[in-house]
Amino acid sequence: MTRPGIGLRLALQALAFALLVAPQALSLRFGRGRLAARIPVWFHRLFLRLFSVRVTQSGTPPPPGEPALVLSNHVSWLDIVALGSLRPLSFVAKSEIEGWPVIGTLAKLQRTVFIERAKRAATASVNATVGERLAGGDLIVLFAEGTTGDGLHLLPFRSSLVGAARAALAAETGGLARIRLQPLALCYPRRNGLPVTRTERPEVAWYGDMELAPHLGLFATRGPIDVHIAWGPPIPFDAATDRKRATAEAEAAVRRALRETRGGMGPVRPAPVPAHEGADVSAPGIAAV
Repeated sequence: MTRPGIGLRLALQALAFALLVAPQALSLRFGRGRLAARIPVWFHRLFLRLFSVRVTQSGTPPPPGEPALVLSNHVSWLDIVALGSLRPLSFVAKSEIEGWPVIGTLAKLQRTVFIERAKRAATASVNATVGERLAGGDLIVLFAEGTTGDGLHLLPFRSSLVGAARAALAAETGGLARIRLQPLALCYPRRNGLPVTRTERPEVAWYGDMELAPHLGLFATRGPIDVHIAWGPPIPFDAATDRKRATAEAEAAVRRALRETRGGMGPVRPAPVPAHEGADVSAPGIAAV
């Protein structure tokens, strides 16, 4: 992709942001409705289409309207866009992101829950907030490794924020009898139609002390990329469930899905698309909702 081409695409994305930010902010302030939920999905889908990112799915995601705490691995900043294009959802993120230019604003508009990782007491507060959101019917994504990885090695899942599932059971605003923990594996299997090699991995994964700007440049200039999202079997969570055991089960499911995807078993079949949405998960930049 040439520099003028990149500039044009960024200008179109910026125009979309300028047109959508006010309706989104107003919708969040004066009542959380369908508009506030759908605008981020449209915004992410536009980005994927402009920059030739194809998202495919396998497995069965939570049904629309069913609350779930999604436990996912974390490979890149692009994870946010890929997942955000699927359906209305929110993320749990480190508090530093809230102050980042543009990105912080986008995160807040998507109702991200921020956590100060340096404060142990912050975990209980975040769990309570996420629990209330789950009890209200939200889909919340937690990157359970706590940081990004290289996409080849899965880091141990942290169980502390999975306590939000227990908080959802005891929420004051209609506590649930059971909450769904949903394992999810993110994988970047191909670029330009060819398998991503080990040497190309740093061009796809954003981790460690990598600077963001050069990584964004590589993303924009090195050609189309495929993202595969594999939904694992749901894990029921109720008052008797052991939080650490459930987290370990989710980690094992994600590890298994990543191994299968990298071994060529996925993405082979997109997840079913509800008839009222009609999204084509095989088209560049479009994901099933």
